[in-house]
Amino acid sequence: MRCTLGVDVGTSSTKGVLTASDGTILATATRAHDVSRPRIGWVEMDAAIWWDEFASIARELIAAHPDAEISAVGVSGMGPCILLADENDEPVRPAILYGVDTRATAQIERITSDLGIDEITRVGGSVLTSQAGGPKIAWIAEEEPDAWARARRLFMPASWLARNLTGAYVLDHQSASQVSPLYDIENERWHAPFWGRYATAIVQPRLAWAGDIAGTVTAQASEITGIPAGTPVITGTIDAWTEAVSVGAHEVGDLMLMYGTTMFLVATGEETLRTPSMWTTAGAFPGTRNLAGGLSTSGALTAWLADLTDADYPQLLAEAEASGAGARGLLVLPYFAGERTPIQDPDARGVIAGLTLEHTRGDLYRAALEATALGVRHNVETMRAAGADIRRIVAVGGGTQGRLWLQVVSDVTGLVQEVPATTIGASYGAAFLAAVATAEEPPLITDWNPVTDTITPNDDLRTTYDTLFDRYVRLYSATADVVHELAADQRGAARPTTTASTPASTPASEES
Repeated sequence: MRCTLGVDVGTSSTKGVLTASDGTILATATRAHDVSRPRIGWVEMDAAIWWDEFASIARELIAAHPDAEISAVGVSGMGPCILLADENDEPVRPAILYGVDTRATAQIERITSDLGIDEITRVGGSVLTSQAGGPKIAWIAEEEPDAWARARRLFMPASWLARNLTGAYVLDHQSASQVSPLYDIENERWHAPFWGRYATAIVQPRLAWAGDIAGTVTAQASEITGIPAGTPVITGTIDAWTEAVSVGAHEVGDLMLMYGTTMFLVATGEETLRTPSMWTTAGAFPGTRNLAGGLSTSGALTAWLADLTDADYPQLLAEAEASGAGARGLLVLPYFAGERTPIQDPDARGVIAGLTLEHTRGDLYRAALEATALGVRHNVETMRAAGADIRRIVAVGGGTQGRLWLQVVSDVTGLVQEVPATTIGASYGAAFLAAVATAEEPPLITDWNPVTDTITPNDDLRTTYDTLFDRYVRLYSATADVVHELAADQRGAARPTTTASTPASTPASEES
């Protein structure tokens, strides 16, 4: 039986799937893990975990179906992450994670001053934010010179897996386009002048597209994983883009909403749209461009509330539904880990406005769900203002298993959402890309994963949520000065810690 194996390394877990040639899921496996938060604004991870969990998952999936003939392997991972390794592929320090890690503020400001916003956006498409990889490379060079002196190679989770499996040193165009300002988005290549200025010691990875074959499994990797030597491995890409593939939301005019530990949005088009509020990137496939955005919390926020109130999710969801639209006068800003798009403010913090002694945990949970939906609306309106032509919206991720959250997002945004049969996410998309790369007759995602549900907004709530959205935008402006002062106090009072868990219990998929 011909099968493909897909594995995705996420923020709170690594997930794997074994699929038959028609897309049927034969087996799944998950390994929960923690990120490290050694200081306020720092989010890191030991890259050894990525490979160890991949190998463990591969062995488990193969053991579940010993008759399976693995025709190809798909890889995916959170990002953009910055993992620097020496000439022997030994990491010189833990990987610095995507936009939730906000340590490189000084480097963002300095590089922006050195190069100018116009030149940065002309070359890379986006202004520099906490999501950009280039300033994080510069941070290592400036703050950890011993590590920088040994650094020779640049990896992200998907490319690290490809390296360990095949020996190929390759990075996909989509991931590379988020190593701003080192990638030339119009010419789809590394930008030599900026690379020489900020990453001169690093050997440039070969560039490929997400579904291209990176190489084949080596004998050494076969012994570790159980995958037969010679099996093709795709290059892979960042999980949000692989998730979009998994639900067929990567065509021109599509918008993917990924309900995960954080929320991610990817709008696909043909033009390179530039706006300081969002991220402009290369697409997962040749000829496409993306305007992307991400909330720093979504599932992480609801998991925090569940832990804080010591309640299970079914109970909280029932109480939140009973609370009703507007959460009985509560309004939450979901910036509990800073915020990425569209405000691009790492010093933003969570705000709960309107609390009284009569409010319940159900009201709080409802307000948290509405806060993520208001954040989605803020991003969508910003994308459309920048010229994005959004014609179709597809939901994906573990959070789609909860009907209430989906309905709240549709009600707040006024958007119809399509929900496909399988929403397990990036690991499934990676398996599909692997199948497309190696099958004699490449499959269609509409055959693998057809739409089975549609969420339609309740027009009766439009006025309620239009009013709430106006208050949401005004609340950030009204509290920003005080919140920034509090964020500065938090940094001053912070003490280094060892490891803090990103809640693995949240019923949501991973995000970048």
